[in-house]
Amino acid sequence: MTSTIVLLHAFPLNKSLWDGVTGPVAEAGWDVVVPDLRGFGESSFGGEDLDDEPDLAWMARDVLEILDRIGVEQAVIAGSSMGGYVAMELFRQAPQRVSGLVLIDTKATADTDEARANRLRVADQVESAGSTEALSRAMLPNLVGVTTHDTRADVVEQVRTWILEADPYGVAWAQRAMAARPDSHATLANVSVPALVLWGSEDAISPRPEQDSMVAALPRSRAVEIPGCGHLAPIESPDAVSAALVEFLASI
Repeated sequence: MTSTIVLLHAFPLNKSLWDGVTGPVAEAGWDVVVPDLRGFGESSFGGEDLDDEPDLAWMARDVLEILDRIGVEQAVIAGSSMGGYVAMELFRQAPQRVSGLVLIDTKATADTDEARANRLRVADQVESAGSTEALSRAMLPNLVGVTTHDTRADVVEQVRTWILEADPYGVAWAQRAMAARPDSHATLANVSVPALVLWGSEDAISPRPEQDSMVAALPRSRAVEIPGCGHLAPIESPDAVSAALVEFLASI
């Protein structure tokens, strides 16, 4: 039986996304590992692999190396948005290391041609400008829900700050890596461990049909919709996300 959960943050944020969630999960008896993914927050972005094509496989390997260093053989892997993509990639690489899977405000489909082209355009723009200011203006309207925009100015401002603090080159690399990701429905069909699919009811980036398709693909899934929040449920509704996580973890 495992007692470790890994929380993987959304793009283009950092591990602070989980600040309102880690306490309740730890109080429920779980060791909580909260890394900054490669190129974000306090994570190092350098390495020989930078000459290779951007690929989320590198982020998944980073997480596995962290687990190796701290002596954790198996863990529940939870990911929000981009973190969900990394969680699915980690399962592809090392399914025996995953005792449970939590997918929050994410999707298993690959990018459409239009979405892929937009990611690559944004990557070039951010890299050329050396700034994420334009990205923050473009992303904020859809990153958090209407309710949060109307009632939680502090959350909106915190998300804006995180985006502005992000390394433009890490952001560009991650955009190109996400653009290259595969469809993951076949991967989810092979997930034999318990899984939780959780999303905000106002999520415009990963809407309900995306969630339903993951629930249908996973053999042992449960679904939780959080009302009144958008694509960043862990900061928009941390209490509801914590409660759903604790309930799910109690079943593992």
